[in-house]
Amino acid sequence: MMKLVFLDAATMGGDIDLGPLRQFGDLTVYDNTQPIDVIPRIEQADIVLVNKVKLGKMQLQAARNLKLICVAATGLDPIDLDFAAEKGIAVKNVAGYSTDSVAQTAFLHILCCMQQGPYFNEYAHSEAYPASGLPTHFGGRYFHELSGKRLGIIGLGAIGRKVAAIASAFGMEVVYYSTRGEERSGGLYRRLGLEELLQTSDLVTIHAPLNDKTRGLIGKAGLDKMKASAYLFNLGRGAIVDECALVEALNKNRLAGAGIDVFSTEPLPADHCYRRVKDKSKLFLTPHIAWASIEARRRLVAMMAENISRYIASR
Repeated sequence: MMKLVFLDAATMGGDIDLGPLRQFGDLTVYDNTQPIDVIPRIEQADIVLVNKVKLGKMQLQAARNLKLICVAATGLDPIDLDFAAEKGIAVKNVAGYSTDSVAQTAFLHILCCMQQGPYFNEYAHSEAYPASGLPTHFGGRYFHELSGKRLGIIGLGAIGRKVAAIASAFGMEVVYYSTRGEERSGGLYRRLGLEELLQTSDLVTIHAPLNDKTRGLIGKAGLDKMKASAYLFNLGRGAIVDECALVEALNKNRLAGAGIDVFSTEPLPADHCYRRVKDKSKLFLTPHIAWASIEARRRLVAMMAENISRYIASR
């Protein structure tokens, strides 16, 4: 019987049934796994399922029986892919399972930032609203229509294209930057260089994977190129943005606002520079939930099961 180990199943949420994965053998499920515990938990495993736990050369060397790694995500950055290939370990991800979920969350961020959603919600719930005697409240806040604004998308893969389609429905102009330098839109949207995209976009949203080309892609120099009225949204990977440079730009009013779902260190540390944003309304944060609609997580388990099934059949 094959031995399967899921190292960080808590990242999937306790409301998701992992039953489809048990058909392939003896499945051991850990809510989370600290680095010191990785090797003893995988050294006898035939198949390892993992979301965010890192599997480097040392861990993979110790896993003598390991044949397949199933990553419960689209990105493969937690895995030493070169060494896995050298050792003959297959690595499978689950591309496309979260496209709708991430695109929807991108617009949660966009609307909450541009339309001051959290502020107006809090005011409408407060005693100040009935006490005002007025049907409408502005409080020095205002919001813009999305129609006519330029949205610059960094990374026009499946998620980026879904975001582009929604933006077009709002009447936005869509442009994009390809981190691979490739035409990605079939002529639907205009491809720009990164500098021009940053300089001319009213909103910039990131939907790119983390790799050598994208790590630190948006730093101080790039943020300085953006309009002071512009917004930045990161739903790709935290390390694509220089997080402390973003805080400086927000605090110095060189940027109107930002929405962030991903962080270079997760969970977000208590002493992270994002905690030092002076005006909290300028930075809308969610705890890496863009991928995690209930439908997306169910698709994820089904696709992982399919990856295992296909691997076994291929043997």
